[in-house]
Amino acid sequence: MAETTRLEALGKPPWLVGQPLLYVISCFASLGVFLFGYDQGVMSGIITGPYFIAYFNQPTSSQIGAMVAVLEIGAFITSILAGRIGDILGRRLSLFSGALTFVIGGAVQTASVGFWSMVLGRIISGFGVGLLSSVVPIYQSEISPPNHRGKLACIEFTGNIIGYATSVWIDYFSSFINSNYSWRIPLFVQCVIGGILAAGSLLIPESPRWLIDTNQDEEGFRVIVSLHGGDQDDPVANAEFEEIKETVMRERELNRSYRVMWKKYKRRVLIAMSSQTFAQLNGINVISYYAPRVFELAGWVGRDAILMTGINAIIYIFSTIPTWYLVDIWGRRAILLSGALVMACALGATGWWMQHDSPMTPQAVVVCVIVFNAGFGYSWGPIPWLYPPEIMPLIFRAKGVSLSTATNWFFNYLVGYGTPVLQDLIGWRLYPMHAFFCVCSFFLVYFVYPETKGIPLEEMDVVFGEEIEEDPESETSSLVGKGQDVTGSPSQTRYTALAESSGAAQDPQPSGGSWWWNLKAVLGPRRGRNEYRALPTP
Repeated sequence: MAETTRLEALGKPPWLVGQPLLYVISCFASLGVFLFGYDQGVMSGIITGPYFIAYFNQPTSSQIGAMVAVLEIGAFITSILAGRIGDILGRRLSLFSGALTFVIGGAVQTASVGFWSMVLGRIISGFGVGLLSSVVPIYQSEISPPNHRGKLACIEFTGNIIGYATSVWIDYFSSFINSNYSWRIPLFVQCVIGGILAAGSLLIPESPRWLIDTNQDEEGFRVIVSLHGGDQDDPVANAEFEEIKETVMRERELNRSYRVMWKKYKRRVLIAMSSQTFAQLNGINVISYYAPRVFELAGWVGRDAILMTGINAIIYIFSTIPTWYLVDIWGRRAILLSGALVMACALGATGWWMQHDSPMTPQAVVVCVIVFNAGFGYSWGPIPWLYPPEIMPLIFRAKGVSLSTATNWFFNYLVGYGTPVLQDLIGWRLYPMHAFFCVCSFFLVYFVYPETKGIPLEEMDVVFGEEIEEDPESETSSLVGKGQDVTGSPSQTRYTALAESSGAAQDPQPSGGSWWWNLKAVLGPRRGRNEYRALPTP
């Protein structure tokens, strides 16, 4: 009875608190990434269809590249603006705005009467995609507990790949329609999904961190309590609220401009941007945007090329599932490193088979593409969406993630626009080129990226060995940043509560070896890993 009373006081239904609420929110937020996964894949099947080609007057490779990749221009613009929009409107209304914009763009594409109207619709959809792709990872990271944050973000990415696979199979079945509906129907489906997300985004709770940062402490506490099971006396919920509040008060007077962010957190910003850069340079959108075209170049014909793309997409979905469980066990680094090696080998083999053009080439290329997609779906697909919002501090999180997402869409555009042109110019050499970038990404992670597994967002200063600016008379003045013991603080209390709830103390020590700090001349001064110690428990 007492528990029910507390839940009613919090304004939440008693059957939707704790992990059920957390997973419902995560699955629903995944509709946002479902949308841009769908939009990335939907063009791959329709651009090879005879009715689409005839309607757009036999488009050239450059025109096809423009129609596919122009979405990234719109996404690039709003992903830069998303930092400011997310701070002003909040995470929830930003999701609503992005979904509504996406629906409008999808409607213009569906009713397209020519090349330029299709381009316009793709740009408008891009505006929505840019906003969604920036805000969804922020929202997900801010509602997730440290010991489940990686898993929930990876589930979110699976939603992206389900969106991609759904678009491919809708393309395939629509290819049996002998009219222009064969390409208009797939484009219309995205409007329906966008409408569902727009309506539902008004029902999910706001990010507690944004609420507290905007002086809505009571509502922020209610959301935290609901996410922790509905008990207002829960020590983890109370410690989390106090820690977030402490961080907000400490950082409130700091200048929140991009210039200050770059000066103070340059290394974090560069790491966040590099993760999204290599997510694209590693070659995923050569496949996501143009898989049927790749299979046609390898020897598959017409609808069979789309069918092979659909089969590949199903395996792509399943490849994302192991990461749900491994990301909070192995950590981020091990997954990125192993994925880079798998993708490099698969792309190198794809180029080799295409160069030799043997009778086995069509089947071999399908296998290589499936292995490549599985490697990406397990590693460089989900982690670059998880990593940037993890490592950026609260006051710069929206801005930092917006820059990393803008980087994603900029390189997404370069790859999307350049692929059909490069397929004509350099042929099979395109694939070893992207394999080279996979190797580069391996060394970047090995030498530069710290581990963030299981570490609360408010403790990332410690991971990066940075000073915490606050009142020198404060009880916890800069001690955490220096690796000293802080007993009795909200951070220490929360670590203790987390350790007790999980059955083992958190191990926040980053991996990778102290010698990679030698890059400080490029990335700015920082402390060594040996100065970072787990906070003590009583």
